[in-house]
Amino acid sequence: MTSADPVASAVRVTAGRLVDQLARPGAGSPLAAMAAARELSAATNAALQAAVDRARAAGHSWKRIGDVLGTTRQAAFQRFGRPVDPRTGEPMARAVPAGLAERAVAIFVAQAEGRWEDVLGDLNEAMRDKLDAEQMAAGWAHTIAMIGSLERIGDPFAFQADAYTVVNIPLHFEAAEANGRVTFDLAGKVAGLFIRPAARQPEE
Repeated sequence: MTSADPVASAVRVTAGRLVDQLARPGAGSPLAAMAAARELSAATNAALQAAVDRARAAGHSWKRIGDVLGTTRQAAFQRFGRPVDPRTGEPMARAVPAGLAERAVAIFVAQAEGRWEDVLGDLNEAMRDKLDAEQMAAGWAHTIAMIGSLERIGDPFAFQADAYTVVNIPLHFEAAEANGRVTFDLAGKVAGLFIRPAARQPEE
């Protein structure tokens, strides 16, 4: 990227603003530092998308890109790919309803804190018919027995899959890494919820 590139310029400006706020902990505003950090996060996300686009234009495979990002080729494509609808030749929209990624994170936080009723309140009717608080507690206890307590939750990534919104979340437990997934239906209710080991998918 050149200095005239708007993405590069946004990263440079927002990074400078954040550094300025953090360098003056006694004088700067904590809220201003938070705002600057949020702006920088958005700018670096745009920069990462631009870098992936450049890698694809240079001929690098999704497998190679996934390796660099520490994820699978499918996860890399789902986050950064630009699929074209074969029926229309038009780019496929990736917009997702606001707030669902944050709600998905909150669901795993509630599980870690044993707030089963909060989780059950987010489930759709079909899920509530299959799960109750006791079953959820038993499932979480089994996870803890296998890989330890949940220590940290990574950044969620949401995408559209037909009529559903899917949110993938990296989950960092004491003894292993895992992937959480929450699937929301059109009404914004949870239609799917699971945790799987963060194992790489076999490449064909």
